[in-house]
Amino acid sequence: MKMKFRHVAHACLVLLATGSAMSAMASSHREAPFITTSPKVDGTDFYMFNSYEAGKTGNVTLIANYLPLQDPYGGPNYFSLDPNALYEIHVDNNGDGKEDLTFQFQFKNTLANNGAGITLPIGGKNVAIPLRQAGAVTNSPNAPLSYTESFTLNVVRGDRRGGTRSAVTAAGGGTTFNKPIDYIGTKTFPGNSYEGYANSYIQTINIPGCATPGKVFVGQRKEAFSVNLGAIFDLVNAPAAVITNEANASAAGKFGELENKNVTSLALEVPASCLTAGTDKVIGGWTTASLRQGRLINGAPPSGLQASEKAGGAWTQVSRLGMPLVNEVVIGLKDKDKFNGNKPMNDAANFADYVTNPTLPALIETLFGAKAPTNFPRTDLMTAFLTGLPTVNRPANITGLGVGGPLAEMLRLNTGIAATPAAAQKSLGVAAGDNAGFPNGRRLGDDVVDVSLRVAMGALCVLTGETDALKVGCKPSDAPAGGVAFVDAVRASATDFQQVFPYLNTPLPGAK
Repeated sequence: MKMKFRHVAHACLVLLATGSAMSAMASSHREAPFITTSPKVDGTDFYMFNSYEAGKTGNVTLIANYLPLQDPYGGPNYFSLDPNALYEIHVDNNGDGKEDLTFQFQFKNTLANNGAGITLPIGGKNVAIPLRQAGAVTNSPNAPLSYTESFTLNVVRGDRRGGTRSAVTAAGGGTTFNKPIDYIGTKTFPGNSYEGYANSYIQTINIPGCATPGKVFVGQRKEAFSVNLGAIFDLVNAPAAVITNEANASAAGKFGELENKNVTSLALEVPASCLTAGTDKVIGGWTTASLRQGRLINGAPPSGLQASEKAGGAWTQVSRLGMPLVNEVVIGLKDKDKFNGNKPMNDAANFADYVTNPTLPALIETLFGAKAPTNFPRTDLMTAFLTGLPTVNRPANITGLGVGGPLAEMLRLNTGIAATPAAAQKSLGVAAGDNAGFPNGRRLGDDVVDVSLRVAMGALCVLTGETDALKVGCKPSDAPAGGVAFVDAVRASATDFQQVFPYLNTPLPGAK
């Protein structure tokens, strides 16, 4: 069924007390069949929020995490990004479901000593070592590393492939940026020196078309998403009293199984005025990764990095992430790879049924006996999921469901709503009266799981009441469990993270 709604009344102001629809239960780790074969281009989480670091008013932070479930001890190669991939962060600033700005990251791995790597004299011969490092590492340019990672950053205005492409430059000049090596361990980085080493890779940047500078950082960070990952995908294998009791919101800790994992982050700090267009302060954002369409494998590769593969042809999108976990628990199995290759502007035509007739509430009803909403199509979910919330983060041109702009899935942020300081942030975001939080963008401490569970089970229907039913297309009697305080028993807060760019915490070391 394709969406045919042309006129639906605006959702009432009580939507300010609700969260996003259908972004449930975990970050996008291994969310589609094909992407499991290419973890280096698997987007895990996307964050976009008004910067709350002191003195950073007027900036937006965008963080795209890739390469999921990194065990800190993952040597000897650790977790470099793919030099044959294109990593992108897209921004829609006019509500048409198309990118207006795209930040493109491309990586390069370089062997030391003109391609020989680090060698040791063994019996009269210089032989390459098998490890990434040959001694303790500092932020010295002469650190004993077998190979280093670098990247270029470009901004494209207009279509990501056909628009105007310009190089982002470092404040001190140059178009090449370096990436720190992963946190191998405390012998490689003695005296807890890794964070200082990593911080030296945060660079001030000049973005063409932006009046003031921004910042960039790419490197390994501690996983930030809090979720009971094992229990969730084992048919939500947790006691019902925990799942449905706000008092147990953090009964299983702050991060669940992801407490012991790292991730690779692409982080930008950009002036909000550089991202918006005209008088509309709302932007939409999502991240993608693309690979070359052709790939040849050399069965007898020469010496060197990536020598086994030759890639060519057009860029082909293989990963996509806006709102947290749409593909993992909303999109049907047969369409997961299709969703990863699609653009937001095509969502109404390709994936409408998964929002209007969602399966997640039915699964919760089967497992816990909490009655799923009975209003179909789920216009309450469409409002938050595909258009943004009125007066909060809905683009100015969109005046209703399918009116003024496309129904498109992405993370939306009102850059005109002031950031909340970390100590005052509420993990339930807008649902708890903190309008600077999820689903108005997404911050590291926002509990998107709990908010999403509640909205999926009809929280909007209950909160709007009988007299306001048309404003979300449902009423309390449509959602018997709409007032239940669903939780997944894991919750972190803003104060569990750094309060300066790039906000994410120091990665876990491979050895202590």
